[in-house]
Amino acid sequence: MLLRNKGVDIVSELGGISDLKEAEVIFDAKMDSKNRSKISRIKNPEVLLKIANAISMCEPDSVVILTGSEEDRQVVRDIALKKGEEKKLAMDGHTIHYDLKDEQGRIVDRTFYIVNENEQTSSLAKKMLRDDALKTVDQHMKGIMHGKTMIVGFYMRGPVGSPASNPALEISSSAYVLHSAEILYRNSFDNFEKEVDKLGYFFCNIHSEGLNRTEDLPNARVFMDRSHQTTYSFNCTYAGNTLLMKKGNHRFAVDKAVYQGNDMALAEHMFITGIKGPNGRVTWCAGAAPSGCGKTTTAMAGTYFVGDDLAQMWIDKNGSIRSINPECGIFGIVEDVNLAGDPILMDKLRNPGAEVIWTNVLIDDNDVPHWNGNGEESPVKGRNFQGEWKKGMVDENGKKIPLSHPNARCTIASKELSNYSEKDAENPAGVEIRIITYSGRDSDTMPPVWTAKTSDEGVVIGACIVSAATATEVGAVGIKRAPWANAPFIPGALGDYMKAQFNFFGNKKIDENKKPVIAGLNYFLTESARGGSSKKLLGEKKDVKVWLAWLDRYVHGEVQAVCTPIGCMPRYEDLKDLFKNIIDKDYSKELYTKQFSLYIDKIIVRIDLQADAYGKEENIPKMLFDVLKKQKEELLVLKNRFGSIVTPANFEEKVR
Repeated sequence: MLLRNKGVDIVSELGGISDLKEAEVIFDAKMDSKNRSKISRIKNPEVLLKIANAISMCEPDSVVILTGSEEDRQVVRDIALKKGEEKKLAMDGHTIHYDLKDEQGRIVDRTFYIVNENEQTSSLAKKMLRDDALKTVDQHMKGIMHGKTMIVGFYMRGPVGSPASNPALEISSSAYVLHSAEILYRNSFDNFEKEVDKLGYFFCNIHSEGLNRTEDLPNARVFMDRSHQTTYSFNCTYAGNTLLMKKGNHRFAVDKAVYQGNDMALAEHMFITGIKGPNGRVTWCAGAAPSGCGKTTTAMAGTYFVGDDLAQMWIDKNGSIRSINPECGIFGIVEDVNLAGDPILMDKLRNPGAEVIWTNVLIDDNDVPHWNGNGEESPVKGRNFQGEWKKGMVDENGKKIPLSHPNARCTIASKELSNYSEKDAENPAGVEIRIITYSGRDSDTMPPVWTAKTSDEGVVIGACIVSAATATEVGAVGIKRAPWANAPFIPGALGDYMKAQFNFFGNKKIDENKKPVIAGLNYFLTESARGGSSKKLLGEKKDVKVWLAWLDRYVHGEVQAVCTPIGCMPRYEDLKDLFKNIIDKDYSKELYTKQFSLYIDKIIVRIDLQADAYGKEENIPKMLFDVLKKQKEELLVLKNRFGSIVTPANFEEKVR
């Protein structure tokens, strides 16, 4: 069990300010009259003391308060340009930010949970005892903002008034961080105090880039204090390490759902998209995928876009699962974003009108951004994440330096996208979720789409995501397990999180007619995995529209499915019609057979991998092992009858 407010609050200890009179003194010393007037509108003592102690600990020269006004946003933009954190590009409203060369992703090896004695954390995470963390923060954050301006923003992670939204302070000396926050989150200064009073808590995030030097990176740290719901970050610049309202506070939201949600709430690493079906029907889908595994592409494949990264869910009084997006913008990977696969996003990236922060892409001599896989002619020279670049350049190890980093990003407000449904995204009641999908980066095993036969089997699909390591984590290589695509952001024991999943989706308070279909997706199956010689994909990016359309029909009982040990798969006749009607593409029986045949031996290896890995964890619910065992037994029966490769025709024959 996680205990709130246990142990010393590090920023309060190092700041040393314990009453509002002391806070007033430091506000007077560090703020000009305009910003002093802004902070005077906040009366909540806990909020004021948190800010005052952050100022006292970091010792900035001055403090700027953001209220969400356009004037305040322009102040942040101007500071970012003046400091050189961003540079204007050719297109109005576009800027480029470069992270440090060796910090192009999350520094997972230097990211820690601050824990009290005997407090359990995820086995996949690093931790540090509170006293040790106190010493480290004292050493590196005390006075870190000398000569700098501290910027303080007041945000809601979700629509104001939603029961699943989180109030959060973002405090940083980086104008780039706050500029990003202003695009990605709802500055709710006017409602912040009311929401804190109503909900009874707020998250706090304190960051400084320090001197912004590569030599300081070994001493960079990200700390998450679960007990006091406060994050600390220093000597780093990549948004995944600094904009801690994102994945830092997502971790706190996961804790809140697991330990305080009473089996009625979840906080997930999921997109939210609406699928337009027959007769104008809209079916809402939430889906998980590790970064770099098609999550943004899938989110944009829906008719009505709400979010591409995070989702917070709850069961409402009517027995439906509702969900909101904590964010109102996207911090999206741009590698392989192109006109063919991502026309809506490309329209805003290549045409005037939107505010965009680019990170770690190549900028040519005309101040135009370029990136890998954009489907356009590439320049032969420019400047990218590692400095001046020329085509054919290699690093010190002789490895070719790419045009842009694989984790290069664009930050853009969701409202800029033509398929964004602002009405649904800003509804405090959220949208009703009827489809849940889980996908990874699986080149040789699972079919493109399959659905669980029960909610318990659906939880197991999420628990068993497998993915190639992506560029979002510094130093990550190879193939890895990626449970629920949320594993890096699960603070507590995996057994606690899994139990919450089983209890949520199996909750009897969910109306029988509103239960979601839980499905697996896999876009990365290759030709070589199905008897060919090419590493090309067995399909195209745009096929995802068909998989989602089939799930829409399936949840509404308009199509049947082929039943298998791993779940239910589409019939060829249904997919053939959908391919033609949805994306005007001919879909052959031969391709269907390749995509949906079960390669029994490979699936069993996958099952054994999961069973073995989870067997090493403590208190994993028995249900997981029961489901995996049953699937393996049924697959072996099929193998004895049909051999190691079982085609959909075999299942149809078996059903008959």
